[in-house]
Amino acid sequence: MFPSIDPKKMQAMMKQLGIAQEEIDGDRVIIEGKNSKKIIIENPSIMKIKMQGQESFQISGNSREEIAGSSSEDDEIGKIVEEDIKTIMEKTKCSEKEARKALENSDGDLTEAILKLT
Repeated sequence: MFPSIDPKKMQAMMKQLGIAQEEIDGDRVIIEGKNSKKIIIENPSIMKIKMQGQESFQISGNSREEIAGSSSEDDEIGKIVEEDIKTIMEKTKCSEKEARKALENSDGDLTEAILKLT
């Protein structure tokens, strides 16, 4: 932010302004949208910032998107995306169950799952 200012001085200045920062330790952040989309941030760096009575969160890390499935099996696996299952079914003319199993066995690798079924 201000490269020439000592981090301790910056913290003191922020404290005077009523701004408090707290680092939060976390393994994963999941943001669930209204349209069944999930944004998953792996190995995040999370900062909680309190200012004027409000809390804000600053999150950075490796992100990916998923479309939430309706079955609990999808929740357990986490890597399986409904779009991938549909793609496998279209390309290989297999059933949903076969597509799901192939995707599970290939650790979520779409190309490998299609190759296994053809």
